[in-house]
Amino acid sequence: MADIFLIKKHWISEKSVTGAQKQNKYVFQVDPKASKNEIKKVVHELFKVDVESVNMIRVHARTKRFRASTGKIPGYKKAIVTIKKGQAIDLQ
Repeated sequence: MADIFLIKKHWISEKSVTGAQKQNKYVFQVDPKASKNEIKKVVHELFKVDVESVNMIRVHARTKRFRASTGKIPGYKKAIVTIKKGQAIDLQ
């Protein structure tokens, strides 16, 4: 059994919703140490779909200023999962 805690949450944005509707692509925020093969296994086990490909995006941490104070916005990693045509993931 794959580690199901590698997927932190489903990423919801205008671009990700459009991709899910038109291209069978779903976006998840994942653990920064996760690999493509691990994500593929976890998605297959959790949602019972056939995964065609997994693309990864690493968003680096950055600093943000508000008046005189500075803060840090943490980095994260996203996985774009493409599933076979005719299948869907119910995320509700």
